[in-house]
Amino acid sequence: MRITIALLLKIICAVSFLLVLPTQAHHSFAAAYDENKPLNMEGVVTRVELTNPHSWLWVDVTSEDGTVTNWGFEGGPPVNLFRNGVSKDTLPEGSEIRVFAYQAKSGENKGVAVFFEYLDGRKVFMGGSAPGADGNPRPNR
Repeated sequence: MRITIALLLKIICAVSFLLVLPTQAHHSFAAAYDENKPLNMEGVVTRVELTNPHSWLWVDVTSEDGTVTNWGFEGGPPVNLFRNGVSKDTLPEGSEIRVFAYQAKSGENKGVAVFFEYLDGRKVFMGGSAPGADGNPRPNR
């Protein structure tokens, strides 16, 4: 009986440890992005990465002086985008879009996207960690 109880306790401890690992390894919005630095950019899609755990949109943004900078925008998992009608076929390279996002705290040319908008006005929520990315408005502060 002692061996069975000891084995059961070891299994419970191991399972508990494994359940905690993914949450510790995964970053939160506040850890990586700055809610006080919203981005609203228009550009041309250069790459779409529909990979887990986060999708990425890469967009060439042209500044007023003509300089082109490639920006990466993190979104939620691919399933969130698929549910919103996004695939590599519906958002091909060369598509012109507007992106609303929040700047990375690192200062890199990256952000977490709330939504992107086709130039015809259709909005697609990115389903990621940014406030409002699920399509629900943010609560008033």
